[in-house]
Amino acid sequence: MAFSSGNSGGVMAEINVTPLVDVMLVLLIIFMITAPLMAHKVQVKLPEATIEKKVEPQGVPITLAIKENGDIYWNDDPVLRSILESRLAVEAQKQPQPQVNIRADRTTKYKVIAEVVKTAKDVGIAKIAFVTTPEH
Repeated sequence: MAFSSGNSGGVMAEINVTPLVDVMLVLLIIFMITAPLMAHKVQVKLPEATIEKKVEPQGVPITLAIKENGDIYWNDDPVLRSILESRLAVEAQKQPQPQVNIRADRTTKYKVIAEVVKTAKDVGIAKIAFVTTPEH
């Protein structure tokens, strides 16, 4: 508490605003520095997403499982790489074309997965999806 130096000897009831002014000046400086960083310098007009559900008749999806050692399974049946290309080519000719779902072990080399995707794309498969486990 601050005491007045006058004759009355009472308590001084004025608020000390110096700390308040110091805090406000610091906040002002912080906002002056960060405000320009919040604005994007390059203005881009982003497309608007519309959610439309197209109902297309779809066949049964094909699931390709790829093990860590490179073994490939067509709907849980083992398949050789040489036969894989011909089977995918047959499926690519079907109307409607089935979707190919690729499930791979976490430790499978990306090169093996990329080769399977390239094979599917080369024969004309249009829809390729990767199956993952959802995050918890």
